[in-house]
Formats: sequence, C-alpha cells, structure tokens
Amino acid sequence: MSRKISLLILNNSLILLHNNHCRFILIFMNKILLIITFFIAGINGQEFSIARIHYNGGGDWYSNPSSLPNLINFVSKNTSIVISPNEFRVRLDDSEIFDHSFLYLTGHGNIRFNENEIINLRKFLLNGGFLHADDNYGMDESFRREMKKVFPDKNWVELSNKHEIYNSYFILSNGLPKIHEHDGKRPQGLGLFENKKLIAFYSYESDLGDGWEDEEVHNNPNEIRLKALRMGTNIIWYSLVR
Repeated sequence: MSRKISLLILNNSLILLHNNHCRFILIFMNKILLIITFFIAGINGQEFSIARIHYNGGGDWYSNPSSLPNLINFVSKNTSIVISPNEFRVRLDDSEIFDHSFLYLTGHGNIRFNENEIINLRKFLLNGGFLHADDNYGMDESFRREMKKVFPDKNWVELSNKHEIYNSYFILSNGLPKIHEHDGKRPQGLGLFENKKLIAFYSYESDLGDGWEDEEVHNNPNEIRLKALRMGTNIIWYSLVR
C-alpha cells in the first residue's frame, strides 16, 4: 500500500514524515531542538524570564501573588528551560520590557494603557515578544478595549483544540482547561496574529492563575492545578518555539 509522505525542512535538515504522525514528530523534534538551545543558553548564562505588567486603570494587576512563582518552579522542575526564579514587574512605558521576551497580564477590574504604553507594547509584540493575558474575572471588557488601541486592525481569533499551543510540551487534547467557574461560560483560548504568527494569547473564562496559586488559596483539586500548570508550561514553551 502506498503511503503519502510529507517533506519537512527543519533547521536545514530534511526529514521524511508520514502524514498521520507529522504533528507528533514535529512536536518531539521541536522539544529536542529547544533542549539544545536551552543547554547552550545555560552555558552562556542566559535565562528565560517572565515579566508581569503593572498597568493603570484601577485593576489589581498584582493579583494571585503565588501564581507565577509556582508556575516558574513547575517549569524549572519539569522542562529543560533555563528560567529565572524571579517574577519581574514592569510598566509598559518603561524600556525594561525589552529585557524580557514574555509578558504576563492579569487582574480584576479596569485596565488602561497610556499612549506610550500602547506604542511600546505594539513594538514589543511586533519585534518577537509574546503576551499572555489571563482573564481573572472582570478584566475582559477593558482588556479588549485597550488591546484594540494597540492593534486597531486585529481581532481575537479562537484557537482550535488542535493548535500547537495545546500540544507544545504537554498534550492537552481538550484545549484550554476550565479552572474557575466565573460566569459558567466555556473557556476560550484567543489569539492575535502577525503574519500567521501568534503574538498574544488570551486565556478567557479559564483563570489559569487561580490554578497556579498555592493549593490552600482556592482549594482546587490537584488534578485541576496540574492542568493549569501544564497549560502555563505549554504557553511558555510555545512562545519559544513558534
């Protein structure tokens, strides 16, 4: 029986992939290549870092204080990523944001960006940076409004469960997990793209940060917390291999 073969050029190597296994083999090869990259980065003293956005408008940008430290610890223990143990905190109108490749935004309530913050965030994302915004209930309307100022011509696109971000490291076949009830709506992973490249990911009606927090904060079952931590790891991993 004849088989359809796909040809994939990956880092100057020609690899023959059977169609039925392309996605899984590609994920595996990306992991191998990234492990090598992180090994070299570790030798050179380079670290991946996460910077939380300190925004204005009244929302609690600092919410879920134990979430990022727990996610960082999980990533460090379960992947080859050389990651800084520190959670950095930055304002978007500060040039310090360009010292990082990954920005994180969350909170309850209103978010507002000034003109310099809008320009800086646009520049950051169009020049290789990545944004993960996590809906912590009550920020959706203002976040969408402010991101429309950053990219007036872009719209949020829902990612299918087959998108690589759900399978970049851990296999999450059901897509974005539901961590907190909020309004009982289904969780949605939304993306902004530049030339087909995902530059921002918005986890809506999921509340991953609640799942990353210390267990006693929300009393989430271990199974739920693990799903949240794995999803967070996938987001970080994907931001590095996209």
